[in-house]
Amino acid sequence: MRRYFFMDHDNRDQRVAPAAAWASGLLVLALLSLLFWFVFSQVRFAWGWEAVYAYRAKFVKGWLMTVAISAAAMLVSLLIGLLTALARRTSFLPLRYLARIYMELIRGTPFLVQILIFFYVVADAFGIQNRYLVGIIILAMFSGAYISEILRAGIESIGESQLESARAIGFTRPQIYRYVILPQVTRQVLPPLAGEFASLIKDSSLLSIISISEFTLNAQEVNAFTFSTLESYLPLALGYLLLTLPISLWSKQLEKRYRYAT
Repeated sequence: MRRYFFMDHDNRDQRVAPAAAWASGLLVLALLSLLFWFVFSQVRFAWGWEAVYAYRAKFVKGWLMTVAISAAAMLVSLLIGLLTALARRTSFLPLRYLARIYMELIRGTPFLVQILIFFYVVADAFGIQNRYLVGIIILAMFSGAYISEILRAGIESIGESQLESARAIGFTRPQIYRYVILPQVTRQVLPPLAGEFASLIKDSSLLSIISISEFTLNAQEVNAFTFSTLESYLPLALGYLLLTLPISLWSKQLEKRYRYAT
């Protein structure tokens, strides 16, 4: 279950000396490294890295495909989420109800079922044969429903007094969103958006069930070829970490950049 919490972050990290922060981080990293070394050293079987290494090009190709699919799905899902969030606030009732039904259907059903229905039923009905395009659309629609709720909650967190003040000085609705709502909402939604984008990248692994040659499917094939399960899936975990960790670090930098006094 996905849960998003909106809260104000204090400035404790800013008061920590850089040297102390680096020392603490290295200490924690060293302790975790020792823990993982101890755990894996207790595994009693012969590691078969040589067989897996022979398929290194397949890992790289799958990783790059995951990057491409995830990047495209992020952009489309952000657009879908924004349009859905705005539709949820419109005075045109059919559009509002359509957005609500879409959000509830996506959030209330398993992603695996959505992939199967959209690929084998919806895409086939519309004659869409490109499974990579279908995968991007499915992933974007799934993530867009969650992003819409993140954006809607951020927009509705703006005090009504600020909106009334903006209307009083003659701001149009687009100007209110651009100059009043957007600067404040940006900082509030960055942490949950970063979490959603990281989830999107990991959710892309389920596209392997429709034979999209992304990172997870390629790792499964290497495992089938070599019968080296751990050796096949450990690079998979590392590869996803290399994608999700920069998103988290980047969102932290953006939080500092868009920190406003309220």
